[in-house]
Amino acid sequence: MARDAETVTTEVTTEAGIEAGAEASAEVTVDGVTEVTHRVQVSAPASAVYRIVAEVGLWPLYFPPTVRAERTGGDETDERIRIWALANGELRTWESRRRLDPAGLRIEFEQIQPREPVAAMGGTWRIAERPDGGCTVELDHFYRAVDDDPAAHERISRAVDTNSRSELEHLRRAAERGDAERELLFDFADTETMTGSIEEAYAFIYEASRWPERLPHVARLELREEQTGLQFMEMDTRSPDGSLHTTASGRVCEPLRRITYKQTILPPVLHAHNGEWRFEEGPEGTVKVTSYHQVLLDPAGIDALPDPPKTLADARQAVRHALGSNSRATMAKTRAFVQAG
Repeated sequence: MARDAETVTTEVTTEAGIEAGAEASAEVTVDGVTEVTHRVQVSAPASAVYRIVAEVGLWPLYFPPTVRAERTGGDETDERIRIWALANGELRTWESRRRLDPAGLRIEFEQIQPREPVAAMGGTWRIAERPDGGCTVELDHFYRAVDDDPAAHERISRAVDTNSRSELEHLRRAAERGDAERELLFDFADTETMTGSIEEAYAFIYEASRWPERLPHVARLELREEQTGLQFMEMDTRSPDGSLHTTASGRVCEPLRRITYKQTILPPVLHAHNGEWRFEEGPEGTVKVTSYHQVLLDPAGIDALPDPPKTLADARQAVRHALGSNSRATMAKTRAFVQAG
């Protein structure tokens, strides 16, 4: 999740100003192991909350720093998950083990290989139904610092507290949208087939640092790649009216297969924007490149526009046109690059 509480390291990765809804118990430390509980009240069914916590594939949609999350092993009750998430402008990845109890509305978790200064990290999600139809969500943590170092303990404590409050608040917001989300969430894709090698097609999208010289709508792009295949980029793009818009994204790159990304600086009309570039070899030396988008609209942001769309259908069409136009322009340049090679 938002630098998921299950796998929190020492970086604080959450947004400011959204923590007020969650409460925290006092920390208790015994033999170097600290335990703490955070809780929030949610005006949504316990089953809806459990679904969001249990289905890791949903996390990039609901928790801002999470770029990608997926099950890597196990089954419906005992699983391993891998998370890719942004921390202070750097994309990192790690694994956790989870034990799921749908009937008891509990999920236990623990980091498989904690990173220094964390020696151990784990806990439990507990969801309790309320008589009014809502639920109480409690997020327990236990953790220990390497060598029981006091300074490291303080850093971990701050990160656990900040991340837990943020995650619970984002969880509350997502669950309380309920059925309204059906009109706010949509996805779409555009595909381009070109003659050439999949290596060149992938390289064009992967080498985003060269986009300002290759793509007319990209005015500026700064790219960081501390670990091969894990990228963070900030980009200024030109709209048809000449105005510039700044976006930031984390990208997980799988050579010759796909590049998954999550936009972390969003226009005001969006709650979330995730996507993928997909690459497939076709017959007779062709390559199929697909640009996939998943979008969650923000009704308040839409209403605040100077000239807002009259309906959500109009808003979906406008967003689809804007995002799709840039993707199709990028794929057209990819085709020219590949076919020139």
